[in-house]
Amino acid sequence: MQTTSCQAQLIYPKNWYKYLIISILCFNFSHPVLSQETFHISDTSRVFEMPQVEVIANREDRLFRHTPGVAVILRSGDIRALQPLSGNDALRRVPGLHIVDEEGAGLRINIGVRGLDPDRSRNVLILEDGIPVALNPYGEPEMYFTPLIDKMEAVEVLKGSGQLLFGPQTVGGVINYITPDPPEGVTHKVKISGGQNGFMSTHLRHGRSRDRFGYLFSFTHKRADAMGPTRFSIVDLSMKMKWQTSVNSSIGLKVGVYDEQSNSTYIGITQAMYDQGGQDFVILAPDDILPVRRYHASLTHKWDASPRLQVQTTAFAYTISRNWRRQEFGMTAYTPNQTGVIWGDTTITGGAIYMRNRSSWRNRQFEVAGLESKMNWTHTLVGANHNLQVGVRALVEKAEEQFIQGNTADAFGGNMRDNEVRRGFAVSPYVVNEVRISDRLSANLGLRLESFEYERHIRRGRFTVGGVPNTVRDTSVLTESHTFALIPGAGINFTLYDKVSLFAGVHRGFAPPRTKDAITSDGIALDVEKEISTNYELGARIAIGSFFTFHPAIFFLDFQNQIIPSSQSSGNQNATGLTNGGRTQHIGLEADLRYNVLGALGTDHALLLGTTLTLVRSRYAADRFLRLGEMLVNIRDNKLPYAPAMLMNHHIGFTHRNGLGIHLYGHYTASQYSDELNTVIPSADGLTGRIDARYVMDATLIYQPVKGGWIFSAGCKNLTGERYIVSRRPQGIKVGLSRFITAGVELTF
Repeated sequence: MQTTSCQAQLIYPKNWYKYLIISILCFNFSHPVLSQETFHISDTSRVFEMPQVEVIANREDRLFRHTPGVAVILRSGDIRALQPLSGNDALRRVPGLHIVDEEGAGLRINIGVRGLDPDRSRNVLILEDGIPVALNPYGEPEMYFTPLIDKMEAVEVLKGSGQLLFGPQTVGGVINYITPDPPEGVTHKVKISGGQNGFMSTHLRHGRSRDRFGYLFSFTHKRADAMGPTRFSIVDLSMKMKWQTSVNSSIGLKVGVYDEQSNSTYIGITQAMYDQGGQDFVILAPDDILPVRRYHASLTHKWDASPRLQVQTTAFAYTISRNWRRQEFGMTAYTPNQTGVIWGDTTITGGAIYMRNRSSWRNRQFEVAGLESKMNWTHTLVGANHNLQVGVRALVEKAEEQFIQGNTADAFGGNMRDNEVRRGFAVSPYVVNEVRISDRLSANLGLRLESFEYERHIRRGRFTVGGVPNTVRDTSVLTESHTFALIPGAGINFTLYDKVSLFAGVHRGFAPPRTKDAITSDGIALDVEKEISTNYELGARIAIGSFFTFHPAIFFLDFQNQIIPSSQSSGNQNATGLTNGGRTQHIGLEADLRYNVLGALGTDHALLLGTTLTLVRSRYAADRFLRLGEMLVNIRDNKLPYAPAMLMNHHIGFTHRNGLGIHLYGHYTASQYSDELNTVIPSADGLTGRIDARYVMDATLIYQPVKGGWIFSAGCKNLTGERYIVSRRPQGIKVGLSRFITAGVELTF
């Protein structure tokens, strides 16, 4: 039997540096760098923008007149007022997004968009400064790393046909975390906040811009001893540099490292434990440990060839390693190799957890490298103004996976049971043309092509040998496949008045099949299809002055085949991956209303009233049969799991002209089902059953004096101490974070 040592530190991918070197060597500068003698800027104090990928142009006129689809920007003031513990708190306020907490700390973000399954945010394309952050963007788009909200300047959310510019996920939406750019002049920033149970967040920033060069260093350390059931420590270090190589050419560089140690676990409490109370945040598996480390680098060159033509090229590479030790357990008294630790009620069948003196290391190493070049050309044709965007991206990705069985709960080594490598190569050209037919009317027409070649190579696994199942042996099973898709989209924008516009759009939703599901461990090729949908959207953007905005939209997502997660993270312990779920439909309404009452009266104070609403019906739209005992049950018209029919946010905030602000937030989540059968009565193990509706309130206090470079803040999450179930997966009930108080200070000089 092959033996492997698993240390608490990470197993680093051996060839990650090659992808970075190849990306930089392949970097195609679109314009030669001018020499020092030919470089001239008349105003040496001029500040230029950091060249990087933009999801939503940071201009209100662009947002109102030309953005094809629902677009939301959470700016630094919005984030500060929320005092978020994690990105979950911020994104929860965006209409259409359903955020499911897993461990209370937001380390593994789960986002469902318009009724889509939130498990590991598979249906959302998540970016940081325009660069993908998923494990493998094509083959395994799960989010085991989440950008820290503590260091963000803004967050962009885009839904609709505008997604065609990014890909490969064009089903749910695009979320782009934006870090600050190098500042004008010299800037230092220190932000420290702390709370109960050892919670502490420290963010340090130093930056400078002078003449044609600027840089920004960022350091974040975040930790907690017990945020709910979770203890963690995170260090994030990054650097951004911008260099104006000529009057019309600039380069942006970003590098960074993220290191996390946590006791994240899949196991949750049973229904009996929840009903009895007092054990919501008990540490069921104290030896579970998840270290995550991520290295990333990106290099962008932007050339303004003329006032009407811009060319931008970006090379990026990153690696993610996550080696996860999880203690094994059983749900019956006959569970072998017990430690003697038992949780729950042993008098109820399935109501107790019997911990085993065994563990499993689920080790994963991922490598990604990409090169993208795009052109933006504004021109006139047939009497109309056009904005043509043409680009192509090549991306290579690799995943290495090992499953190692430890003989004790705290083992650092053991016997290797599974070992495999998955590779993928994708090429994706795209073209989007915006026609400005008049000052009031514009139309967008786009097409994206996705070509993805992938393979899965199993080197060691479990097989049936001589009639004996689950026999571990070395092997060499290889399968290769290819998927191809044309993804069209179109949208129109019509401006009725200066700040009143209507928009409509339709686009093809696409998600490639996961590489991991291309073949079973027995060497049988599977036919998990790509995910295809047709998505429609109709909405409006209305603003009155700077004190009133209203953004309603209706949507319809029609899936020819929706891929339903059946992995361990989604709560299905016996399945191997994803399954073809057949036809599903999502129809609903989103609305975002904000009103500054005192601003409308012309005062120096602000009284903000805000409401966001999401109504959605997500259902299986065709016959699909599941076995329940001896019966086959047709789940047609059943609701999809983890798709609440209503989400609502409320916000009341008062800001005095002296800088004192008080904000009260409320969040309502309707009841939802945890399984396809829409089971109401909870099971003893807590895995199935309806999750009841809840209303959770938060409060924050901000003092930012008009004169002075400091800000004091305090926040209270779950102000009323609401007790509720947030999830019944992966392996039991997860309880929402109880009342949690923080306070901090921010200095800028």
